[in-house]
Amino acid sequence: MIKKEMIAMLLAGGQGSRLGILTSKVAKPAVSFGGKYRIIDFPLSNCINSGVDTVGVLTQYRPLRLNTHIGIGIPWDLDRNIGGVTVLPPYEKSTNSEWYTGTANAIYQNIEYMETFNPDYVLILSGDHIYKMDYEVMLDYHKSNDAEITIAAMPVPIEEAKRFGILITDENRQITEFEEKPEKPRSNLASMGIYIFNWKSLRESLVAMADQPNLDFGKHIIPYLFNKGGRCFAYEFNSYWKDVGTLHSYWEANMELIDIVPDFNLYEEYWKIYTRSETLPPQYISESSVVERSIIGEGTYVYGKVYNSVIGCNITIGKDTIVRDSIIMNNTVIGDGCDITKAIIAEDVNIGNNVTLGTGDEAPNETDPSIYTNGIVTVGEHTVVPDGVSVGKNSVISGNLVKNDFENNALGSGKTLIKAGDEL
Repeated sequence: MIKKEMIAMLLAGGQGSRLGILTSKVAKPAVSFGGKYRIIDFPLSNCINSGVDTVGVLTQYRPLRLNTHIGIGIPWDLDRNIGGVTVLPPYEKSTNSEWYTGTANAIYQNIEYMETFNPDYVLILSGDHIYKMDYEVMLDYHKSNDAEITIAAMPVPIEEAKRFGILITDENRQITEFEEKPEKPRSNLASMGIYIFNWKSLRESLVAMADQPNLDFGKHIIPYLFNKGGRCFAYEFNSYWKDVGTLHSYWEANMELIDIVPDFNLYEEYWKIYTRSETLPPQYISESSVVERSIIGEGTYVYGKVYNSVIGCNITIGKDTIVRDSIIMNNTVIGDGCDITKAIIAEDVNIGNNVTLGTGDEAPNETDPSIYTNGIVTVGEHTVVPDGVSVGKNSVISGNLVKNDFENNALGSGKTLIKAGDEL
């Protein structure tokens, strides 16, 4: 029988609805990040750098791009005969068919996959965080405490603590209480959604709690183990970790990559971030162009000026175009004479000549004021923007747009323009 000490289960099925139009056609873990990467590259790279060579990736929402990106795991050295990476979508069973209805339900539906490897430990990961972590160090900590579950946790500002599962621990970091998103937090030690379970304890608790609707780790599995008297410990993590769950945090995390000394370094030799990359020619920067404090991906042609921006691969930026404080994803063409400020432009977008994005004063977005904030203009993938139009701040546009969609060639701040056939 195959025997693995620890396998990883990577939850990558979420829509990430707070990313708005960016995830209308693609799962959040497959969203581009940092030029040439996708968000899922970070936990996958952490796995192989930590010596975890067996990873089940649980997909559900819009999985095509994610599946294509992962393939058989070659970029992460996860194309193994035994173990490696396996994509685990929901599947039809003889008695019933159901979608994954909660984080723990997704794991429960894949008990057979985990049993194949007869592991001692199971590492549960989320597919939508940006960080570097050595899971082997966490496993050593788990063993040294003779724990049933170890939860990675980090201190957060107390005013933000109510957004997280909060851990209250004794002086040995043993968890004495667990509160899921408390209104009045009594601690600022927040669960990161990264868990190491003893396999026997995990299996037993999944089976015991299987009937719970929307079976969830924070609400059901961890409290169940805890109430049974299981040894639960917090593993404190104090390095860079970013939940890129909102457009603003996603924009911020990208902008932090271009600091002179970035908090999060993509280029460390000893802890590489791997990704699937196309074979593209090098970047071309024309004589008349200017590039300052920016990341420019392979196969990109810059004829204009780029400041403080993250530019992906296979992009064209036209003559006399100025791009500031923006994120532009792969395979996008921007015409001549454009002025683009604080925009997030998704993949495969075509922007005409003399287009202005991010103009005027801020106004709250008319359809989703909590999503489209902080003055960012968001452009959905496969969007076509006609020549000579301007778009205000906190706006979102998507679809095959034409001049008639814009009143007086302009879309004011806080407006939403999503053509029929494009989901919100």
